[in-house]
Amino acid sequence: MRSNDIEKYKSSLALNAEQKEVLVGTLLGDATLETQNKGKTYRIKIEHGVSQKAYTEHLYGIFKDWVLTQPKVRQVTLSNGKTYGKIGFSTLSHGSLRFYAHQFYPRGKKIVPKLIERWLTPKAIAYWFMDDGSVKSKESKGVIFNTHGYRIEDVARLVEVLKNKFLLEAKVRKQKEGYQIYVSGNSYENFKNLITSYILPEMKYKIPESRRTHLPKL
Repeated sequence: MRSNDIEKYKSSLALNAEQKEVLVGTLLGDATLETQNKGKTYRIKIEHGVSQKAYTEHLYGIFKDWVLTQPKVRQVTLSNGKTYGKIGFSTLSHGSLRFYAHQFYPRGKKIVPKLIERWLTPKAIAYWFMDDGSVKSKESKGVIFNTHGYRIEDVARLVEVLKNKFLLEAKVRKQKEGYQIYVSGNSYENFKNLITSYILPEMKYKIPESRRTHLPKL
């Protein structure tokens, strides 16, 4: 596609309601916003390990009208010499993404926006969880959001939203790598009902299994 055609096509683009929710959820997780012209326009970059190919291709399907090339695999070499595959894609750069960049990257480093309570929905939580969530353990119905890259005040802000808006029993947990969010197993049914309809079959391993309460026989 020629540059003039691309610019004409970009002028027709606007995020729909689903894309906005998914963008908020994935930006809380692993998605990033990048600029190549000092903040005039931004593009969404999404990348995951090849084991999450189905999830990455699902996200590509959601943003497909914003993307010119299909997801690509690249090899990453670690400092110990080992390599592993990552799969991802980037959207077209667009001025409308500048709003989200100003909210999530006001000084260049990703933060949790002050308006996150307004934007966080069950669907956004589901995509955030698919990006950065995990079970606490095989024996627990609690779940973890791995928010290690955020400052304590950002993690605390998310906890307050989960507690006040979604009535989840959530708290900040300090780890060596930073801070994470723990949602207690006491909120299991509420959390599961909140997100299950949005979770891909390939990602349901992240949701704890329901367990029976073992009562003594009469």
